[in-house]
Amino acid sequence: MSIHAIVLAAGQGTRMRSRLPKVLHLLAGRPLLQHVLEAAVAAGVDARHVVIGHAGDQVRDTIVGESIQWVEQRQQLGTGHAVMQALPAVPDEATVLVLYGDVPLVRPETMRLLLDAAARGPALLSTFLQDPGAYGRIMRAPDGSLLGIVEYKDATPEQRDIREINTGLLACPAAILRDCLNRCGNDNAQGEYYLTDVIGMAVADGLPVSAVIADDASEVAGVNDRVQLAALERVLQRRQSEDLMRGGVTLADPARLDIRGSLCCAADVRIDINCVFEGRVRIAEGASIGPNCVIRDSEIGPGSVIEANSMLDKAVVGSGVQVGPFARLRPGTELGDKSKVGNFVEIKKARLGEGSKANHLSYIGDALIGAGVNIGAGTITCNYDGVHKHQTIIEDGAFIGSDTQLVAPVTVGAGAVVGAGTTVTRDVSPDSLATRRARQREVAGWSSRRRS
Repeated sequence: MSIHAIVLAAGQGTRMRSRLPKVLHLLAGRPLLQHVLEAAVAAGVDARHVVIGHAGDQVRDTIVGESIQWVEQRQQLGTGHAVMQALPAVPDEATVLVLYGDVPLVRPETMRLLLDAAARGPALLSTFLQDPGAYGRIMRAPDGSLLGIVEYKDATPEQRDIREINTGLLACPAAILRDCLNRCGNDNAQGEYYLTDVIGMAVADGLPVSAVIADDASEVAGVNDRVQLAALERVLQRRQSEDLMRGGVTLADPARLDIRGSLCCAADVRIDINCVFEGRVRIAEGASIGPNCVIRDSEIGPGSVIEANSMLDKAVVGSGVQVGPFARLRPGTELGDKSKVGNFVEIKKARLGEGSKANHLSYIGDALIGAGVNIGAGTITCNYDGVHKHQTIIEDGAFIGSDTQLVAPVTVGAGAVVGAGTTVTRDVSPDSLATRRARQREVAGWSSRRRS
């Protein structure tokens, strides 16, 4: 039996006070809707139907994923009406899982529990809240069996005192869902077609109906404004931090970590405060990340140390490497094992060989640097001529003195030494010394005459 998820994402989200559709606002670096769709895949869903309306083209163009069926809801006539727009593409023998694009933290495990319950008939997801607010209330018989759902605006004062609420998530055999929705009316305070009426109809038809209770209310919390979005951000960050710590990672302060993508860490990794991880980041065993680092789409090898205030973007760092503090590794950077990039060094589209060092105040761009190379302070690879980028090659064991400019394209041979203050415009032969600086001269007595 196939599983079809119908995700409702047509709302405008006026309380967000934004031109951006609500489901595209970011949570941990990804759109709200993206979280829902990825969780559905992890839960074993076979097909995903997303119901869009407001700024639907923008939603469709932003969300990443294959085999998503996009369905337009031209009129906003309620949740039941939204589901009906997608049902024609769902076979009767399938099970339908109804999700919401602005409820992003539902775990795949919870979805699977709901789907398992739907094998016996319609199943909804409920939870208990201290302050149920305007949520629909779960109606139960004295024996605890499910009677239905009453929307807040249609509820009596006694019904509003009920603390068990409907989260809106529903799983149901497609044939039953289709039949119930075809019989739904809109005779209510909102004049809308309620998806929740399906439960009452199923009960009246004598079908087995169940409610799966979510113990963690934050898992089913929705986003209606930026305050709620910020609250869920902290919930998700805490969830990710706990997963890391259970996997053997030491966090200096779990409350001061932001993961905006996917962070995969081996055991005995240490991460200090205020670090931001974006995109896909992998950190190998025993590596250490200092405070205030930003790391994006990068790999860090075992035992490497990233010192404070460093930024890595699409970089590959080998084992036993030291980076920073205040270093910047731009896209295309590859650092060989036991190499070192010190403070205020910027590297772009360059490879440092094993054991090579650039300790301070240098720019290395479009360069291929061998093993055991020393790059002195203030060294610049002049890689751009105003039109094209050119490569600098520094072979194994070369020594580049401080305040050197290497005007690419240029090659410094193995074991060569470039004296401090040199501007290199031609290739340097292996095992040779290259210097190019003005001869020093003195004018005796000049300083005394100037002062007088």
